[in-house]
Amino acid sequence: MSMINLKVNGKEIEVDVDPSTPVLWVLRDHLNLIGTKYGCGVGSCGACTIHLNGRALKSCQLPVSAVGKQEITTIEGLSENGSHPVQKAWLDTDVAQCGYCQTGQIMAAAALLKAKPHPTDEDIDNYMSGNICRCGTYVRIKEAIKTAAKSSN
Repeated sequence: MSMINLKVNGKEIEVDVDPSTPVLWVLRDHLNLIGTKYGCGVGSCGACTIHLNGRALKSCQLPVSAVGKQEITTIEGLSENGSHPVQKAWLDTDVAQCGYCQTGQIMAAAALLKAKPHPTDEDIDNYMSGNICRCGTYVRIKEAIKTAAKSSN
């Protein structure tokens, strides 16, 4: 075990964990930030997507020791009250069915819109391809991203 300093959702935090522990488990088990989900454990599904310095990354394969002083943002830190344009568009478009993948989808979509405020369909397809929705709500996901892009302008 080692004391590791992190910056999570704008707060400086110190955790005593094995340096090889994936960020996902530090967030969920040590910081009680359970919005970030465990899906596949191998970085294929995207349920564990967080932002690291604003860039979408899968946290299940990222050792906490690799983070250093970089800013981690989870779904809990995206907005305090669900007012982020992507979160609002998700609700307005009624994207979720089972909802399990939604935090990862939302985090990926928010990073996409930060990088490309006016994404094309191809941009959306390419960027979101690393996030799997088992319910198949991809059409509504794309619609919500386009809605969020319009409302962010």
